[in-house]
Amino acid sequence: MNNGFIATGEQLLSRVSKAVEQHPRKLTALIAALLFGGGGFAAASLDTSEPLPDDFVVREVLEAVQPLPVQEQVQSLDVHSFNLFRTEATRASDTVESLLARLGVDDPAAASFLRREPTFRTQLLGRAGRNVTIETTQQHALSKLTARWAPQDDGTFKRLVVERVGDGRFQSRVEAAPLTAATRLASATIRSSLFAAADEARIPDPVVVQIADIFSSDIDFERQLRAGDRFNVVYEALEADGEPMRTGRVLSVEFVNKGKTHQAMWFQEPGRKGGYYDLDGKSLESSYLSSPMEFSRVTSSFKMRFHPILHQWKAHLGTDYGGAIGTPVRSVGDGVVEFAGVQNGFGNVVIVRHNATDETLYAHLSRIDVRRGQTIAQGQRVGALGQTGWATGPHLHFEFRVNGVHKNPQLIARRNDAVTLSAEAKPGFERLARAMKVQLAAAGTATAVASAD
Repeated sequence: MNNGFIATGEQLLSRVSKAVEQHPRKLTALIAALLFGGGGFAAASLDTSEPLPDDFVVREVLEAVQPLPVQEQVQSLDVHSFNLFRTEATRASDTVESLLARLGVDDPAAASFLRREPTFRTQLLGRAGRNVTIETTQQHALSKLTARWAPQDDGTFKRLVVERVGDGRFQSRVEAAPLTAATRLASATIRSSLFAAADEARIPDPVVVQIADIFSSDIDFERQLRAGDRFNVVYEALEADGEPMRTGRVLSVEFVNKGKTHQAMWFQEPGRKGGYYDLDGKSLESSYLSSPMEFSRVTSSFKMRFHPILHQWKAHLGTDYGGAIGTPVRSVGDGVVEFAGVQNGFGNVVIVRHNATDETLYAHLSRIDVRRGQTIAQGQRVGALGQTGWATGPHLHFEFRVNGVHKNPQLIARRNDAVTLSAEAKPGFERLARAMKVQLAAAGTATAVASAD
């Protein structure tokens, strides 16, 4: 059939070329393509305003197509199976049944196994916020359950895996694996408070606490914040199998307070203790943290006051922080525990000796978590806020003494350590500072774009 349109590719190209040569001005478009194979067909449209060559013949070809039987297609769908996946966070009030119900699992055998599984009962039931991922059949029977948690701050996490191994039979195992660090960028603008701004931007509270500690020598976060202040931050998120477990260290941060920009980044010089510096290389490390509690409010400062129990005016030789009973209390600096026990009106007390001149006192504790003679680090937990001793309500009484003389703790916390970079470390610091400037700018830009959307 070489006298019709159906021809070989070479014959078709030859005819098109000949037509173009014969009608260079009249033929404005002559492109045709037929693709046969597997029922496919494609053709480019022609400009029919001019007559085609006389020897160009077009024939119509019709071919019947026999579809597959519908019954065979239905049978194919019947034999196809799929699994379902879902993740839920545990609640403190959860039972095995309530958790499985939220996960969409309908499997009495699985529920019976989990009620007896010791790790599941101790690590998931009664603990809020632990993510549980399940895999089920399309009939909602449990195939696999995985839960992860980080019991200690040692860079590792635990993984509980429960799997179906037979008809109605399950087995479980607990695995240990290292957490991986991922970098997160975020930005927030203050409208009412620092923590409200962080919540709105979905920035974890521990990141905000670190920011307040970093700039405690330059910014009074209780009195100096203004609406419109903003910050960009780059921080670590520690993940388990891609699932965020906890926040890590703040890597860099930029805080604009009353129009003034403060910048900081973490840098560790080889062989030396790491710390925070401004982007010009000046150390921001403070001898002491600004507060012995991460989340706190000052209820009574270092001044004369009318004593609520003695009913007389008396010098208040420390700072009181309000909070809920059980709120963690931390040491504001490195040191050695000089006293851990009960002291008259102070109730449960911890005293930490920081150096030859400085010591701090933490009173009215509901619990003591250190022992006398123990060496502790800055930020380490020493106990929990309480109402022991002469206390009209739950609070922490905190004192700072220098050579036995009481000092205003909020002023002492602003003393800086004179840490300087060595000449060998400066090139590496400058390279890192340039990279951090780019990341901080990206954090602010990304948030601005998100707000605009």
